[in-house]
Amino acid sequence: MKNYHLNFIPLLILVVFISACAAPVEPAEPVATSFTMEPQTPTVLPDAESSPTETALTNPTEVVEEGIDQDNPETIGSNQMNIQIGSTILTATLVDNSSTKALKEALVENPITIEMQDYGSMEKVGPLGMDLPRNDQQITTEAGDIILFQGNAFVIYYAPNSWNFTRLGKINNVTAKELREILGDGSVTVTLSLP
Repeated sequence: MKNYHLNFIPLLILVVFISACAAPVEPAEPVATSFTMEPQTPTVLPDAESSPTETALTNPTEVVEEGIDQDNPETIGSNQMNIQIGSTILTATLVDNSSTKALKEALVENPITIEMQDYGSMEKVGPLGMDLPRNDQQITTEAGDIILFQGNAFVIYYAPNSWNFTRLGKINNVTAKELREILGDGSVTVTLSLP
């Protein structure tokens, strides 16, 4: 029995020595998990190209213009994007990152139409049909957040979720309840375009 204890002591000393030589682990920097947008007052205006019962939600200080000048270099420099869901046109404010720059470059060429499905009772998600640069970070979403998932899926959140995503922006002037009603149940067709 004494031999067993004698063999165990050098092994224990070796384990303590090795663990003492390990480099200290630096704590990771905290990752921002919130995104603040200035609140805007919703204004409901009739859409010029639709019937009087259809509406478009826009920024109250914006001038609603006929047509989109996709050849205007200022259009791509804008941080706004239109999201059409059925007969409703929402505006979104985009963040400044390589993902939104690539998305805006694609939108200068043509609007992008996405078939989106409900997922997890918190979001609508659909394939963009292209890969965009990823700027993933830990995010807790809110209703109205627009997200790039895995570099090729466009997501509109109507309820909170936490995960590693690339933030694209936030839909303006719409409450969680209004957004849920606009998105409806099941599949929806969404068209992205520049204003």
